[in-house]
Formats: sequence, structure tokens, C-alpha cells
Amino acid sequence: MRRNRTFALFALGFRPFFLAAGISALVLMGLWLAFWQGIVPGGGYFNLVEWHAHEMLFGYTAAVVAGFLLTAVRNWTGMAVPTGGWLATLALLWLAGRMLVVTPQAPGWMVAAVDLAFLPALGWSLWRPLWFGPNPVNRFFLLFLAGMTLANGLVHLDVAGVGRELGLWQRGLYLMVDMVLLVLLLVAGRVIPFFTEKAVPDAVIRRRKWVEPASFATLGLAALAELLLPHGPVAGTACLLAGVVQGIRLQGWYGANHGIWRRPILWVLYVGYLWIVVGLVLRGLAGFGLFSHPLVLHALTLGGIGLLTLGMMSRVTLGHTGRDINATGWWMPLAFILLVLGTVARVFLPMLDMGHYVVWINTAGGLWMLAFLIFVLYYTPMFIRPRIDGRPG
Repeated sequence: MRRNRTFALFALGFRPFFLAAGISALVLMGLWLAFWQGIVPGGGYFNLVEWHAHEMLFGYTAAVVAGFLLTAVRNWTGMAVPTGGWLATLALLWLAGRMLVVTPQAPGWMVAAVDLAFLPALGWSLWRPLWFGPNPVNRFFLLFLAGMTLANGLVHLDVAGVGRELGLWQRGLYLMVDMVLLVLLLVAGRVIPFFTEKAVPDAVIRRRKWVEPASFATLGLAALAELLLPHGPVAGTACLLAGVVQGIRLQGWYGANHGIWRRPILWVLYVGYLWIVVGLVLRGLAGFGLFSHPLVLHALTLGGIGLLTLGMMSRVTLGHTGRDINATGWWMPLAFILLVLGTVARVFLPMLDMGHYVVWINTAGGLWMLAFLIFVLYYTPMFIRPRIDGRPG
């Protein structure tokens, strides 16, 4: 039987947005390295450091969040989500935001308006199934999207010169990181134990009743402390507490389930979550002046967010194109390993040898780009073609 070769890029949300995330991960990192070293002149709405931070969070990461929610919400609720033309419109809105921030001629108000419109548009597209669906916990995703929009608003206010003395840029940046972490915590709590029990024979998941609410409460407290009293002992203490609770949560999932290491699509999620634990602890210690905040931030972003999103995009794409979720070949495990090595190069090697800081930055960026080049090459045919089992989506 011949496979249907019909173009299917806008059949379901993961397709355009995961493809956009993969390409943007390559392009944004490549441009950052070129800008940072003066190979290509920068220019546009943000300064170079602001642009890099903003685009990795509100560009790459927002695309992953959009693709995941526009796919998973249909499974969770059985209700309709945007497809076809409306999905394409959302993708174009996201793309317009990425283009405008690097267009020097674009008026500031236009850049801010278009960039700020994407997350509310995503929330509006999903509010009905999230709010009226069978699981009221899903309503928290609307809260997280609102928090992300607030974070982006703080960034744009700072660029406009409003409240710059309050450090709104820094507050908005960390608020976005924390909102993304809360989304990942909620998703990880659903998928990591489930995947472990399905993939590992005789797997034992220890679920402590107090850990689940405590994991969200402590991270929420850390986010609030960082927003109101950034980079100080109060925020540091809250981050340390959150890191300890996340570590207990992760240990309950892992226990003695050593079989996860035979499943790359599973161990990447565990390692990504471990980076969140490490990042929160380091961020807590940075609040007491023991570490550099930019370095420890990359443990959370490059390590935690990077690995978890790459792993989830891989798993979701395989599952929602009708393929075996373990069919990663050897290319994707290589990509996961490259990203782990890149995180080590970005976070720990500068701590050991600041004299080669430029080398470590280039190494980390290069490994990130190689990992996502593999992702784009491996999964692009799956994004644009229909499911191999003939089902819609």
C-alpha cells in the first residue's frame, strides 16, 4: 500500500511549532555566536545579550510550549484545538515576532505589540478545552501562559525605558524561566512516571503525597521571591528549598529503575529533570554570592529546559506520527549526549577555568547547534508528512 504523501504540516500543533523550535534553536544560537564575536554586526530592538536571552525563551521555548499544548490538550480533553489555517496563523504570528526584533527599521511599538500578542493568542486558542475539559488541573496552564505574558511585558517595558531602575528586564527574564519550569514540572509529573512504568519491567514508582503539591508550592515561592527580591538570600533560600523538593520527587520516580538507561527517550527526561534540580540548588547558592547567576541560569535553561524540551519533542513526534516511541535510532541519543556535554561546557567549565571562557561559550553553542541539527534532519520529514498509520493529526 502506497503511503499518502499529502503535505500535513498544519494537521496538528506539534508539527509547525516543533519544526520552528528546531530551526530557531539552530539559527538563534548561530546568530548569537556570530553577534557575540563580532563576525556579524548586531542591531535591532534589543541589545545583543537581551536579544539572546529573550529569543531563547520567548522564541525557541515558547514555540515548544505552543507545539506541546496544541497537541496534548486534544488528547487530555477530547476537544478541538487549532489546526489548518488558524494553526498556520499562530505560527506566522510567532515568526513575525522573531523577524521584527532583528529589524532595525521596525518601530518599537510594533515590535512589542506583535511579540506580546503570541502568548495571549495561544491562550485564547486553548482556553475553552483547558477550562472546560475534564481535568481542572489543566487550568493552571492558562495561569502559566498569563505569567509568561507578564514576563514578556516586563521585558518590553524595560526596553521602552519604563521602570528600568527597577530592573524589570531581569525580573521578566527570571519570571519566564520560572513559568517554563512550572509547565515542565506539571508535564514531567504526568509523563515521566507513566513512561517509566510502561518501558521498564517491574518498575516501582514511589509517590509521596506531600511531594507533588510541595514541588509546585516551593518553585512558585521561589518565582515570587525572585520577582520581588531578585538575586538575594530570600530568593536563594527559596530556590534551595525548591531544589531539594525536586530532588526528592525525582528520586521517587527513579528509585532502582535502572532500566531507564536502555531507553534514550526516557533517560533524557530524567537527566533533564536532574539539571533542574542542580540548577535550582546552584541558583540558591548564587543568592548567597557563591556562584555567578548567568552561569547557574544556564543549568536551568540549556540543561533543564533544553534537554526536557528536546526529549519531549522527540517522544511526542514519534507517538503522534504513528511510530514506535523508542525508534530514535542512534542519531537522537547522540543529540541528547551532545546537549548534556554542552551544558557541562557552559556551566561548569567556566567555573574551573575562566581564562578560556570564550572557548567554553563557543563549545557549548556548537554542541547545542549540532544536537538540534540532528533533530531537524531526523524529524522534518515526519513533521511535513501524514501519520504512517493513516490516522488524522
